[in-house]
Amino acid sequence: MKFGKVEHPELVDFTLPKDHNDTVGVLAGVDKNQPVSISIGCAKWNRQDLKNFYPRGTKDELVYYSSQFNSIELNATFYRIFPGEQYEKWYDKTPEGFKFFPKISRDISHLRRLNEASLPIVDRYLDVTSNLKEKLGTIFLQMHDNFDPKNWDRVVRFVEYWPKEFPLAMEFRHTDWFNDEKVSQELYHLLQENNIANIVVDTAGRRDMLHMRLTNNEAFVRYVGANHVSDYDRLDDWIDRLDGWKEQGLRNIHFFVHQNMELESPLISAQFIDKLNKKWNTDLQIPKTLQDSTGKLF
Repeated sequence: MKFGKVEHPELVDFTLPKDHNDTVGVLAGVDKNQPVSISIGCAKWNRQDLKNFYPRGTKDELVYYSSQFNSIELNATFYRIFPGEQYEKWYDKTPEGFKFFPKISRDISHLRRLNEASLPIVDRYLDVTSNLKEKLGTIFLQMHDNFDPKNWDRVVRFVEYWPKEFPLAMEFRHTDWFNDEKVSQELYHLLQENNIANIVVDTAGRRDMLHMRLTNNEAFVRYVGANHVSDYDRLDDWIDRLDGWKEQGLRNIHFFVHQNMELESPLISAQFIDKLNKKWNTDLQIPKTLQDSTGKLF
């Protein structure tokens, strides 16, 4: 992911901002005895992007990837709507408990920009995506950078049309969604009322997207590394923030790592899993190819 890339990441203040005032209210009232669902992974599984991740002789990349991670942010579905049989194959290749978090087709978000003609495509997209059955995680919609609040009516219509049985997260990139408090409050209210996750994006060049406003009991975080030593220190800040949210009631954490040089993603994901395991005494699997014979990450 090149979104938010900067030439000099060492000049960026990567400090996470304070929580939005309304986030604590969203998390209040949750039964804290409920288990915490944690999904951590990369955005792609193909060998070309994740170089040096797959052992020599790996025949099927998805089979191996899903043996190492418990989830994938499925960006391939942004570029085309695959036939239903393809989703069935992905389902069959992955183990029990694995989750796919597919991106909504660009035909809907970027080409038709949520206009009325996009709604039949939503039906077609969901018809095939549903073949992932219980392995289907939260579907997410990412809007174009130039999709601004003037298109508010389209957003409302899309949200009202979306079938509520499919978990949904939404990502808005135009800065006016965040800079205008009235606009942002209306957006957050719409998402909250419809149990839609408000995606948090942590990337160097767009710190305004760190709104820290959760709109349901789900933290859907897209973490974009800057190919800089600070990438690993930033993970500590996220561990602390998620820990605070968990104490307040957060029970669904979906954290996906992107890199401008994508081959780094598995390693950073593994570091995050390792840190989280130590913080919460969890036993999430750390990818084997990223450990030495003693189990230490390298």
